[in-house]
Amino acid sequence: MLLSFRSFSPEILGMQASSALAWLIVEVFAVLLSLYLVTVNTDLTTVDLVAFSGYKYVGMISGVLSGLLFGKTGYYIVLSWCCISIVFFMIRTLRLKILSEAAAEGVLVRGARNQLRMYLTMAIAAVQPLFMYWLTYHLVR
Repeated sequence: MLLSFRSFSPEILGMQASSALAWLIVEVFAVLLSLYLVTVNTDLTTVDLVAFSGYKYVGMISGVLSGLLFGKTGYYIVLSWCCISIVFFMIRTLRLKILSEAAAEGVLVRGARNQLRMYLTMAIAAVQPLFMYWLTYHLVR
């Protein structure tokens, strides 16, 4: 029923860490490619994107720990809360970074290019909960 501490093995931990790292790298490169294709000139660096993408691991760990303590119900409640929080945080933070060029130039936010930037910001934020669930759902039974 619950993931017990007896089923722990270093091989599983290593595979989970490798998988999480690989998906983090894929996600950062996808965001960098998206920023390039949308031609966004921003002060976001690769390290910034790794940091922003890394925030989801706090929610993932919280969800798994609550799943260990309270079962599937606790896992889903905590993970849902963390997913809502990360989406809100990412939209608020990345919107300032991605749209900062337009705000500095004094361009209206209603332009097609700025709308595309906002869609990109929302897409980046929407992917976070998907990764959070996908990387942890099989850990809580």
